[in-house]
Amino acid sequence: MRDIITLECIDCKRRNYSTTKNKKKQTGRVEYKKFCRHCGKHTTHKETR
Repeated sequence: MRDIITLECIDCKRRNYSTTKNKKKQTGRVEYKKFCRHCGKHTTHKETR
């Protein structure tokens, strides 16, 4: 039931990370605060389709 998702920086719109999530427990889109090497700072990364 775990699906691979891609995380995108909300500042520069680049797709930096990929991770997995459990679709039964997390039904909405996830957001993580991660380091963006293109921006050079910690930014929020949202799940993309």
